[in-house]
Amino acid sequence: MTRNHTLTPWRVEDSADLYGIHSWGSGYFDVNEAGEVVICPKGPSGPRVPIPEIIAGIRERGYELPCLLRVENILDSQIAKLHESFRKAIKSLGYKGSYRGVFPIKVNQQQQVVEEIAQFGSRYHHGFEVGSKGELIAAVSLLHDREACLVCNGYKDGEFIDLGLQAQRLGLNVLFVLEMPGELEVILERARVLGMRPKLGVRCKLSTKASGHWAESGGERSVFGLTPSQIVDVVDKLKEIGMLDCLRLLHYHLGSQISNIRDIRLGAMEGVRFYVGLVQEGAPMGYLDLGGGLAVDYDGSHTNYFTSRNYTVDEYTADIVEAIQSTLDEEGIAHPHIVTESGRATVAYYSMLLVNILDVSRLEEKHLPDELPDDTPEPVRNLREVLSTLSPRNLQECYNDAIYYRDEVRQLFATGSVNLRQRCLAERFFWNIFMKLAEEKEKLKTVPRDLQDIDSHLADIYYGNFSIFQSLPDSWAIDQLFPVMPVHRLQEYPSRKGVISDITCDSDGQIDHFIDQQGIKRTLELHELRDGEEYYLGIFLVGAYQETLGDLHNLMGDNNVVSVRIEDDGSYEVVREQQGDTVADVLSYVEYEPRRIMEDLRSVAERAVREGRITPSQRFSFLQTYEDGLRGYTYFES
Repeated sequence: MTRNHTLTPWRVEDSADLYGIHSWGSGYFDVNEAGEVVICPKGPSGPRVPIPEIIAGIRERGYELPCLLRVENILDSQIAKLHESFRKAIKSLGYKGSYRGVFPIKVNQQQQVVEEIAQFGSRYHHGFEVGSKGELIAAVSLLHDREACLVCNGYKDGEFIDLGLQAQRLGLNVLFVLEMPGELEVILERARVLGMRPKLGVRCKLSTKASGHWAESGGERSVFGLTPSQIVDVVDKLKEIGMLDCLRLLHYHLGSQISNIRDIRLGAMEGVRFYVGLVQEGAPMGYLDLGGGLAVDYDGSHTNYFTSRNYTVDEYTADIVEAIQSTLDEEGIAHPHIVTESGRATVAYYSMLLVNILDVSRLEEKHLPDELPDDTPEPVRNLREVLSTLSPRNLQECYNDAIYYRDEVRQLFATGSVNLRQRCLAERFFWNIFMKLAEEKEKLKTVPRDLQDIDSHLADIYYGNFSIFQSLPDSWAIDQLFPVMPVHRLQEYPSRKGVISDITCDSDGQIDHFIDQQGIKRTLELHELRDGEEYYLGIFLVGAYQETLGDLHNLMGDNNVVSVRIEDDGSYEVVREQQGDTVADVLSYVEYEPRRIMEDLRSVAERAVREGRITPSQRFSFLQTYEDGLRGYTYFES
């Protein structure tokens, strides 16, 4: 906690500090005087809308939680922030080229997202990066700006190339990036058949490597890209057939979520040397594509930790422009358009998952008997002795003894030497010891290592109405940290410490690592639940990858999705809404036919009528229940 709430009243400022909203929120989120999280799509000085107000509007429109809330203005603001930052760096340094951002569709392929980027991004000539035929078709259908780049990465067969060439014929600025040496022949053959000259790029393998989860995306042993000798082979082939003028772009990719600005600068310095070499070989070039990597500060620590970044957007753009310009000026080479493929930083902020808490499970201090029965086993008596002698001076000793005697009771129970009631009594003593240990350790200046994590063993379990695997797969798969906090009651002291469990029947369906000013904490400060009153949590910065990677674990389908646009007067408009999957929907995804299911159930029910186990009217009720169930939301419904 940031202060002793028993001495001075808890304030909303304390909640803002506790949950770090001003550190990770990038100015888009704040806490108002009523203790509610507010959305500020234009920054702290712009309009502010409380999230509980939006939740009320969602439910009045007939949508249940969980719900993915998208704020279109935040997406617009992120696109504008990136372009304006590059423009400022380009102007201040006297760079002669322009900036051309592209959004990698793989980061969030949802139609609403891609369409909004195309529409708002058109004022900046913001384009797309695609890596499959499906993504290419989606991009061509939405991109109408001839100056924007349409970068084609990934494996390319003849059909993929034909799709790109036909888009080029329409006037789009399509750039085919060679990821593998064999792709060149296929592209040249399809271009010859269609009578066109393609715009080509090469992806180079840098020796520079970034740190973090995605370090293997870069480096000399990365999966994609050409080695220096393979790039020279491409140049020689194009010279041989008189098509070197088609080579227009140099591309590299260090990886996603690059937290250290030093890695970004080193990559730019090496990448521009490849660009210089291609110009010196006679290629016209014109585009230098640095790939992705602009990180999101998920934990608000502003460090080079893998969930953060140690630089601002302005520092990122200035370092890139300066590194490229200084090298090119030394060689007397014209400045190219700078391309980056910032996906995560573009879309992470603009969507959040809103969850209602269904219930809570907690360890309560159990009543212990004054006298023990005569047949009480010795290890149970020892546990009582540990509890009675526990003090700040012997915490480590009591911790060790409690573990030892608890395990001894469990072994005796397994062999039948301890009965169920005796084991229950032992567990009560054990957990009372742990609760007292947690209380007494707060009085110590230096806490023993074994006791530092004891709060996580005592944490309440708050059951959230959502699925980790469907909505936050990175939280489970790669231990990604997302900011989690209550979106109301922030003027109240959060007296409980808990973890968040989803409603799947899987022990991995749990959030038990949270952001903290000192790193990572194992529990989250939460409020007591109130009878008859909903308790809402927000899970923030989930716009990148989570919607695309979500699966059907436990047949939990897509959430309800609501997109809003916040007006300058502080009102908001629901601009789009998408109903989440029904049970019938998710069953059909895994090859069941809902109509066939109902036919089978009718047969089962009719057989039960013939056998006298149910009446015809009960058969009707049974079938009605299952028909309603197929039409229902896959998540908990009020």
